[in-house]
Amino acid sequence: MTWSILARDPATGELGVAVATRFFAVGALCPKVEGQVAALATQALVNPMLGIAGMERLRAGETPAAVLAALLAADAGRQARQFHILGMSGEIAQHTGRDCVPWCGAVWSENVSVAGNMLAGPRVVEATRDAYLDSQGLPMADRLIAALEAGEAEGGDARGKQAAALMVASRDPYTDLDLRVDDHADPLAELRRLLSVARERYVHFRRFLAGRDHPGVFDREVINASIAAAGR
Repeated sequence: MTWSILARDPATGELGVAVATRFFAVGALCPKVEGQVAALATQALVNPMLGIAGMERLRAGETPAAVLAALLAADAGRQARQFHILGMSGEIAQHTGRDCVPWCGAVWSENVSVAGNMLAGPRVVEATRDAYLDSQGLPMADRLIAALEAGEAEGGDARGKQAAALMVASRDPYTDLDLRVDDHADPLAELRRLLSVARERYVHFRRFLAGRDHPGVFDREVINASIAAAGR
């Protein structure tokens, strides 16, 4: 029902995940990312607990391969699951169960993993990966959306389109950016619009929030002046 892309920028340490589907509110269940830990997506006959338990184990230092193997071994529905993980050092682990609805499968390259099921065909995941790799130099969020757009152009979800989500994280436990389109006739176009809105104020304000290793900035004059300058 879904295809997703996980990506890592080795230069900045950013981790990202983006997903599109003909399924309501995909961002609530499938994608997860945490700065300095990992990005992952659990889909097909989705088991949200794989994402929750997976991130806990990754945070504790287990490798993506070990996490994927352990969680699937304990999941009676593993043959109906699709699950992939990209670790903070670039390690990739992928699983597509034999009972996932075709077309289903996954591809990967250095620092990028793409997986999907119930798709128009293999070109969906291949084009998604290739578009991401071909967009070097753009911000992570733009690369992820461009990648999904390329997959959509190859047919995307065989049933149509409804929802999409995008998450990017770097050094903090919470995201730098978390955008969701739960129900829309053109979810990727709406995701692009939301990214544009986020860049008007949110992404600038986000830089001043407290994080893992800093207390943040709480001088409103400094914050407002910086946002105003960015908007000029």
